Amino acid sequence: MHAAALIMLAVKASIALTVFALGLAARLDDVLFVFRRPGLLLRSLLAMNVVMPVVAAALAIAFDLHPAVKIALVALGVSPVPPVLPRKQRKAGGRGSYAIGLLVAAGLLAIIVVPVALEVIKAVFGVPVHLSPWVIAQLVFMTVLAPLGSGLIVGYLAPAFAARMARPLSLVSMVVLVVAALPILIAVAPAMLSLIGNGTLAAFAAFTVVALTVGHLLGGPHPTDRTVLALSTATRHPGVALAIATANFPEQKLVVPALLLYAIMAALVSVPYMKWRRRQEPTEPVDRAMPATPQQAVQKRM
Repeated sequence: MHAAALIMLAVKASIALTVFALGLAARLDDVLFVFRRPGLLLRSLLAMNVVMPVVAAALAIAFDLHPAVKIALVALGVSPVPPVLPRKQRKAGGRGSYAIGLLVAAGLLAIIVVPVALEVIKAVFGVPVHLSPWVIAQLVFMTVLAPLGSGLIVGYLAPAFAARMARPLSLVSMVVLVVAALPILIAVAPAMLSLIGNGTLAAFAAFTVVALTVGHLLGGPHPTDRTVLALSTATRHPGVALAIATANFPEQKLVVPALLLYAIMAALVSVPYMKWRRRQEPTEPVDRAMPATPQQAVQKRM
């Protein structure tokens, strides 16, 4: 197996392990959290799947961007929540139950929402874009449902073991992801640098700022829910975005560097917001989806 294949395998394994660890500390109530709150679900979909695709399209038109950057923006605008985001949302003071519930809900609904959104883009802008629901379903199953469901099952059958292992596995997965991602970033760095200019960084920053603002405003009365939706609106599933890009524009080889460049810009632009939210709303001492201690997790499962 080539080094590149090993690196990609490590990235995929680390993501699966992250979501599995999330499942170890979660409950079925967390998974169903958003579905049991239709108002919150509708606001979440409005922010992520209605407002931001329009913003992405507007930015693609307003700026004289490289085609790969335009494709990345639009693809990100219709993509669901990435599987590693709940950990970041929890650190920013967001409610873990909402983070997990939105991860599942956005992933499942993406099977329908993404193809519909692409058809709307096709009709409005005349761009021939499409993506099979089956492709999205496979991505959602492999990156969210399978590892999260496995963690939930282990947590139900062996609560003490799950509570003891959730945090160590989460830390290990993050270390593996960082180590595996570094060679990728180094390899594509020249391509990313070639995309800088013509407003690329400004467009990515604008998308992130608008997304954070829209998510925060539509997050509802609960302050920690605002944090979760803001970060979810600004941070999207790169696997789904890449699938959209490669299915419709296989000749655009710079889409991957563009997606990575956006991920870096979004992370940097989100730092002030996350610091502000941590000051405004300290992390809940006992978060059902991410318990503070193994003992608390065991007690909640009993």
